Amino acid sequence: MTILLLGSGGREHALAWKLLKSPLCTKLLVAPGNAGTAQIATNVDISPTDFAAVKALVLEENIEMVVVGPEDPLVEGIYDFFKADEQLAEIPLIGPSKLGAKLEGSKEFAKEFLIKHQIPTAAYDSFTAETVEKGCKFLETLNAPYVLKADGLAAGKGVLILNDLEEAKTELRNMLVGQKFGAASAKVVIEEFLDGIELSCFVLTDGISYKILPTAKDYKRIGEGDTGLNTGGMGAVSPVPFADHVFMEKIETRIVMPTVEGLRKDGIEYKGFIFIGLIKVGNDPFVIEYNVRMGDPETEVVMPRLKSDLVQLFFAVANERLDEVALEIDHRAATTVMIVSGGYPEEYEKGKLITGFDEISDSIVFHAGTKLDAAGNVVSNGGRVLAVTSYGNDYEEAIKKSYQNIDKLHFDTMYYRKDIGFDLA
Repeated sequence: MTILLLGSGGREHALAWKLLKSPLCTKLLVAPGNAGTAQIATNVDISPTDFAAVKALVLEENIEMVVVGPEDPLVEGIYDFFKADEQLAEIPLIGPSKLGAKLEGSKEFAKEFLIKHQIPTAAYDSFTAETVEKGCKFLETLNAPYVLKADGLAAGKGVLILNDLEEAKTELRNMLVGQKFGAASAKVVIEEFLDGIELSCFVLTDGISYKILPTAKDYKRIGEGDTGLNTGGMGAVSPVPFADHVFMEKIETRIVMPTVEGLRKDGIEYKGFIFIGLIKVGNDPFVIEYNVRMGDPETEVVMPRLKSDLVQLFFAVANERLDEVALEIDHRAATTVMIVSGGYPEEYEKGKLITGFDEISDSIVFHAGTKLDAAGNVVSNGGRVLAVTSYGNDYEEAIKKSYQNIDKLHFDTMYYRKDIGFDLA
């Protein structure tokens, strides 16, 4: 069968790599894709949010399944677009409805859902430009550090954690009045700070039943020791060593089950991934946020650990028969290290020639911000450029392999963190 995968990052290259391992996938199109997907599938230069172009491609290529990688098309309602179109309605689309995607598209909607369904999360309130001074007063009732979250999508960069009260007030005004994150911060959620260690839980659901995929922990800050600016993610580890059987049971009973049940009770159509950002406070899990797709770079460690046929799983999701399919997980650990352009997450240059791919052994290189130039060379085309993923008996062995292989890759100004997994020892 022919499958269309929407997106262009490391997550999409990892999904493409996994989809092509299924005998059910005979042809894979990726829109728009990157240099990595170009080597294993067929790239099509259309935007995932251009629904008319997506429809034309689906009909022209007789596509039988659509897998949505990034959040934007989901938040903009691609699922509903397919369901409302009689030519597309029967084609399985993996991703939630527009209402379901609000769990990521609106921080306020997510917090209201969590409170309504009694799922453990931090106390919060939300504010707009009109109520900015009320927000400043609310900050005075909290203890440092102060957590400010842009309500809308801000490419993973709309969260500020500040230790100084006056700085927090200034940044709140910058977000609401100064539109620091544009329309994404027209509303800002202020949260109580939870002190603990973070991890991500990934769930695949058909709206009734669910499967819990391997856990992962990613590293958001640009600098070693988790310092500096937030990024889209600098590396990831799976499984998370501290997420033992007892802790996972708490996650399932207190968070996963009431989330899936809450979606059903609220009449929210949801067939796809739920990415639950968690924090372990003491021995208890709390929800920091929901995302409505797989994470990046977490996909680059979760997909390699999935032994099950991904296309089969997606068919089961589409047909509400996920409970009939077994989920098999590779017992090995997987780690990934993201190589980024110098200057990222601020100003950086593109078009840098990347060399060394042919020297890689015992690692998988997933492409993120790459493209092929006119001569067919792989060049940098984004802030996060490559993710180097490796297996090991534990995360230390896996991370060592990733670093050994990174030494073989080169492009001008490349940078990576040398301490992924530092807080797990």
